Amino acid sequence: MKPALRTRLLALPFRRSAACAPEGQRRPGPPSGYAMLPWLLMLLGAFSNLVQGKTPNAWVGAVGLFIFNSLYVSVVFRAFVPRARDSAGTRWTLVAMGVVTFGLGIGYGGSWLLFFPLLGLACGSVLRGRAVGVVGLALSVSAGTIGGYQEGWDAVTVAYGTFLSTMVTAAILTLSETVIELGETRQELARSAVEQERLRFSRDLHDLLGHTLSVIVVKAEAARRLAPRQLDSALGQIGDIESVGRQALTEIREAVTGYREGSLSGDLDRARSALSGAGVEPVVRQSGRPLDPQTEALFGWVVREAVTNVVRHSGATRCEIVVGSSEERATLTVADNGIGAHPDLVDSAAGNGLKGLTERLSGAGGSLEAGAVGDGFRVTARLPLTGAA
Repeated sequence: MKPALRTRLLALPFRRSAACAPEGQRRPGPPSGYAMLPWLLMLLGAFSNLVQGKTPNAWVGAVGLFIFNSLYVSVVFRAFVPRARDSAGTRWTLVAMGVVTFGLGIGYGGSWLLFFPLLGLACGSVLRGRAVGVVGLALSVSAGTIGGYQEGWDAVTVAYGTFLSTMVTAAILTLSETVIELGETRQELARSAVEQERLRFSRDLHDLLGHTLSVIVVKAEAARRLAPRQLDSALGQIGDIESVGRQALTEIREAVTGYREGSLSGDLDRARSALSGAGVEPVVRQSGRPLDPQTEALFGWVVREAVTNVVRHSGATRCEIVVGSSEERATLTVADNGIGAHPDLVDSAAGNGLKGLTERLSGAGGSLEAGAVGDGFRVTARLPLTGAA
């Protein structure tokens, strides 16, 4: 068989499997062992010799042909099941194929030498890495030696066919497996990106609406109490509700598009207003070097969540917010003198509230601590400064 023709025969099963695949699911390499079966046509010459009575001891050749075909089919189908391909049973099946191939090649020669390229194809479908090269080279040398001894130099080309079938099969299948793994990895990365975006959106929405709605409720209650006695003050509270609502709409739009950048000073001002409206004395202290935008944005989220919890759960009369920074670290503390760890606050920490803040700060290399201290509750956030990093 000419090398060029043998090369085209080797590529034919792979091309056929790719062409027959459904649209949108095509990939290089055969999807199963069925693509390897056309190679068995190379044994028609040996089968023809048996039928025509040109093979001495025909029953030996027939048994050998049947055993080789059975082992070949078993190997190529097991080759596409990773666990079966790497099993000891598959390796021993290859060894049995080798024994049959060498026996028939040495005993008959001629068209029976084509068992060697088929054995090489089976080895290439199972073996990977350096083992492919070692086995392919050993089979090629053996096939060339036996072919030269039986048929002269014209049969030495079987060595080329054996080496080609082994290495090309292994290369194509390895490439196919790599492409499949890359496709699966890409899908997994896409699913992970979607999950991260969902987590970001749910976290932002919780933090935004939790704080904003709490402020609106507090302002509405204050306006209801003040309306019978102090209409001007009540109108002021209603104006604050309108302002907070407009700001909330803007922040929600920014959160949806993923471009929200918080302002710590604005969050502190809104915290003062919310605490005052709830009858809680706000105390805000700031010291140290200016903070970078990322730190301000993260601290703004902490202020929102912590102040919301103070207004909704603490029953406190005083809330102290302290922002400070050193050369390497920025710290934010929100402490109140309320009832401590309210059950709702504990649930919030286990759900989307403080847990979400912990994830935010951890992603930036910081930390969040929250718990009862004395008669109140304290939330402490720490972040490394960008300059120090």
